[in-house]
Amino acid sequence: MTRTDPAELTAKLVQCASVTPVEGGALTLLQELLTDAGFSCWRVDRNGTPNLYARWGDKAHPQSFGFNGHTDVVPIGEESDWTKAPFGAEIVDGFMYGRGTTDMKSGVAAFAAAAIDFVRDTPPDGAIILAITGDEEGDATDGTTALLDWMDAEKEAMSVCLVGEPTCPDHMGQMMKIGRRGSLSAWFDVEGKQGHSAYPHRALNPLPAMVRLMDRLASHELDQGTSHFDASTLAVVTLDTGNPATNVIPAKTSACVNIRFNDDHTGASLSQWLRDQAATVDVEFGTKTSVKIKISGESFLTPPGPLSDLIAKAVEAETGNTPELSTTGGTSDARFVKSHCPVVEFGLVGKTMHAVDERVEVAQIHQLKSIYTRILADYFA
Repeated sequence: MTRTDPAELTAKLVQCASVTPVEGGALTLLQELLTDAGFSCWRVDRNGTPNLYARWGDKAHPQSFGFNGHTDVVPIGEESDWTKAPFGAEIVDGFMYGRGTTDMKSGVAAFAAAAIDFVRDTPPDGAIILAITGDEEGDATDGTTALLDWMDAEKEAMSVCLVGEPTCPDHMGQMMKIGRRGSLSAWFDVEGKQGHSAYPHRALNPLPAMVRLMDRLASHELDQGTSHFDASTLAVVTLDTGNPATNVIPAKTSACVNIRFNDDHTGASLSQWLRDQAATVDVEFGTKTSVKIKISGESFLTPPGPLSDLIAKAVEAETGNTPELSTTGGTSDARFVKSHCPVVEFGLVGKTMHAVDERVEVAQIHQLKSIYTRILADYFA
């Protein structure tokens, strides 16, 4: 029987220039492949964002294993900086080059290939679901969230889910993610009164207030970490006044901070803390500060248990490495899936994701397919 080559599929996906939110033919390719393999497929596009839902087996079956991933990629930057064509999928010295080779078309190709061959070889008593979005690298408002909303309306469900994002820092099998920190960004606009710098008493300089506010935020210890999470962090990422004149006190200045937070906090509790800090500084300086906050995701944890044990066992069997259970890194679509079912992330080495000359070791794509195949076999055993 012909096997599904995950590296060949990765190359075909990379050659689809699916820079978010452009579909680029990637989901169309996957839909055709999965349909031919006996999967029922639906396009779940919303507000122009492309998404694909595929299921093999009965949706009413109480046992279903889900994979989640994305085919959209970040922009390539300056093409002249690349030594290989960004969408060429060229293989050199055992590495495939191209945008999305690591993040995460190889992961999608590996779980699609594993699922296709598994249902052909040993049709399971249960369902296998692939929920693939074209909106993970963008705003993520109409991607996996749209798929989950559609699943809820259609009574589709995953019992558990594996997100195929790159999770290993240096070598295969090194790390899996059982949770993620939350993320929020906050923008501050401090208003004072413009005036001549020689007569500061006639003006209200917003800059000292902003500097005091940023110092209060940046020097505050949010926590010392929890049992599964490192300490939360706050970074001042920009401070802008745009004042070219040295003899003018500006009327307004702006700044932004980003917080990555653990399960000691919620987006709401941190938002209130930020607003309280701004109000305190306003009282001290007589300024007026407006605060705008965007919560990208709450922290979450899938406690170590059957799902993480299942994946760790398969990873160890195929790589010889026992993966560390981690909650490090940025956000992923697992932050949405966690409200639907238990979710864990495991994928390739992510050293070159989003980088110029992004690349993946071809052998690792085949190894990842083997890991995913073993996970399916053990789950449905």
